[in-house]
Amino acid sequence: MKKIFAFIFVIIFLFACSADDELRRNPYLPDLNFSFQMDLNLPEYNQLNFPGNFYVTHNYGINGIVVYNLNNDHYMAFELSDPNHVLQECSLLAVQNTQAACSCDDGNIYTIITGQQIAGEGEYGLKPYRVERIGSVLRISN
Repeated sequence: MKKIFAFIFVIIFLFACSADDELRRNPYLPDLNFSFQMDLNLPEYNQLNFPGNFYVTHNYGINGIVVYNLNNDHYMAFELSDPNHVLQECSLLAVQNTQAACSCDDGNIYTIITGQQIAGEGEYGLKPYRVERIGSVLRISN
């Protein structure tokens, strides 16, 4: 009897996980594998040594990545493509202060602190990337 309950539990758990993954998967943004490092001792990345500052690079991700220093212990990194419509020329987000805005006619604006949408319509927030700090080096990856 215990084997039957264990088998049923495993089946339910597997179906629950796959349904949850489908709900979170954004159909507009592909998953790219990349990893790069930013040495905060280099002048190019100096602004990331101070909380509240950000750095934008268009060399990685789909349309680029914004890295935000929350408090010198926590850094956030997000994709610079609007996650709420298909990729097109206007879906590149422009960052000003702590907001990233889409230039398409949808009025979508996101915060680069949490990735949440703060204006416009859509069901997805910004696509997050992993940030790991090792000494003075940030490693950003997907």
